[in-house]
Amino acid sequence: MAEFTQQLQESMLPHIRGLDIYEGVEPVEVMAERAGIPPEKIIRLNGNENPYGPSPAVAKALSEFPNFNHYPDPEQRQLRQALSGYVGVDPERIIAGNGSDELIDMLFRMFIGPGDNIINLTPTFGMYSLGAEICGGQAVSVPRDTDFEIDLESVKLAITPRTKAIVVCSPNNPTGNMPTEAEVRALLDTGILVIVDEAYYEFSGQTLMPLLDEYANLVVLRTFSKWAGLAGLRIGLGAMHPDLARTMMSVKPPYNVNLAAETALIASLEDMPALLERVNAIVSERERMYGLLSAIPTVKPYPSRANFILCQLPEGSGRQVFEGLCNRGIFLRYWNNPRLKDCVRTSVGFPGENDAVAAALAELTIPLSLEGEG
Repeated sequence: MAEFTQQLQESMLPHIRGLDIYEGVEPVEVMAERAGIPPEKIIRLNGNENPYGPSPAVAKALSEFPNFNHYPDPEQRQLRQALSGYVGVDPERIIAGNGSDELIDMLFRMFIGPGDNIINLTPTFGMYSLGAEICGGQAVSVPRDTDFEIDLESVKLAITPRTKAIVVCSPNNPTGNMPTEAEVRALLDTGILVIVDEAYYEFSGQTLMPLLDEYANLVVLRTFSKWAGLAGLRIGLGAMHPDLARTMMSVKPPYNVNLAAETALIASLEDMPALLERVNAIVSERERMYGLLSAIPTVKPYPSRANFILCQLPEGSGRQVFEGLCNRGIFLRYWNNPRLKDCVRTSVGFPGENDAVAAALAELTIPLSLEGEG
């Protein structure tokens, strides 16, 4: 293989050379190899995926669609009309993306240049900071308080003339809690673009979408990855002021949403009652799982409005417990950063999977507590 030359390395933009890679979810086969067990025995609860998968109507619609040899509609006419009914806003306010990640990327490219910044309410979804850095900007971290609530006064103090956006995850990933409407209004009143990422809306039932009529500086994002089980097909949407949507339509690649994703989305919307029954089942299982985790004296689960639960482990044990879970074929989310180094986040899976997670956490953490007492 040809060597990557120093000249090419130096030709690359400096801020791109120094980027950290976002750690996504590994395939089940990689997890199985690491744990040394068959793939079908892996418990994969690190990606906040829907254990039920997509609606059966999706496979049928994909198998019957006749025109995959055609390009998608660059104006997203049918897609925006369908999404309008789903979110309850006019089609002219909507733009669809290759997952909500693409919409975050497009918004940042529209507003952020070298020297600009966003306000990042940490800990939160890692793609916000990465997206700003890709544009040559910075993510100014404003830590949440001890209960992971937003510190409004610190946010206001962090704003500078180069602040282009404030990103609010609602419910927040990975902590599971939600901002209040009053808090978001206070952020919107700064006049800065406020992006509210409602990736887990269906599990919380609370949205800030109605505020679009009041605030031109509000963007609300949604995704079909979680509630509809379409994570592998990559489809999301943004709702915003019509003028911003119009500009964004000119920024996006003409065929950014493929026809398979569009077909799957429309089939999902036609089967919404059944999909929402699954959402209700996940919410019920979330509450049961929270009870299981709360019964472990060495684990502190945080209340969640999403399809995951963040768990505080004994001090200094985060990496050890995470590795112990992986060795058992249980893969949760772990972060090697000071605020979350003794935490893991578990998605809500099927009941048997959730039982296994709780049992493994008890087996791994209670002996650590006894060692501390000794």
